[in-house]
Amino acid sequence: MGPAATADFYAKLIRRTPATRDQDHLRVAIWADPTVPDRVAGVIDGSSQPYPAMLAGALRLRDLGATLVAMPCHTAHVFLPELRADTGLRFLDMVEETLTELAGRPGSGGAVGLFGSRGLVHSGLYQDRLGRAQLDVAVPAEPTQELVDLAIRQVKLGDAHAGAEHLRRAAHAMAEVGVSRIVLACTELPLAAACLPSGEPGELLDPTDLLAAAVVRECLSHETSDAIAAIPRTS
Repeated sequence: MGPAATADFYAKLIRRTPATRDQDHLRVAIWADPTVPDRVAGVIDGSSQPYPAMLAGALRLRDLGATLVAMPCHTAHVFLPELRADTGLRFLDMVEETLTELAGRPGSGGAVGLFGSRGLVHSGLYQDRLGRAQLDVAVPAEPTQELVDLAIRQVKLGDAHAGAEHLRRAAHAMAEVGVSRIVLACTELPLAAACLPSGEPGELLDPTDLLAAAVVRECLSHETSDAIAAIPRTS
């Protein structure tokens, strides 16, 4: 539900679409509701209840005629099975798109670093699925996770450059323990990463961009003009 992450996803969707005129782009309905209760607290201890608001948004998109839904929030993917079951909508899976990309990269060994919200890390969503794909995952130590938290918070505060400095320090900490590939598993983090100077350590994978590419791929492969719905959410 972060406005900056919402805009970032839509911008990437536009850039990923092979278009030479307005009419070549996809029809998109965006449901952005920043009042949805905290997803992190909902996952960690149940002290907030984000799911009813998420479900209400998905149902609104269904009422608009959406047939394909992208949800650019990693923590919210914990609720993806329920959303699919309760709406009947076809949701793309950002986690699955990320795993497919990682598995298909030749010559990339070693553990995959995971930078995301505490809720995402707590859920084990990526850890479980990376493990099933026989990919090792490296979760940040507490001081590094604190830097990731600060990077996310700074982007939410509107200062992506400050977020980039925290992200840079976190990436250096992971490099020191031999982790060179890092999944930016919070949709605020690519905004911070865009402000990093060139030559920083590690390979930062942007699932937001992978999700945008998946939307375009699915639409073009089905040769449909049905509305594409995005429920932009952030951790």
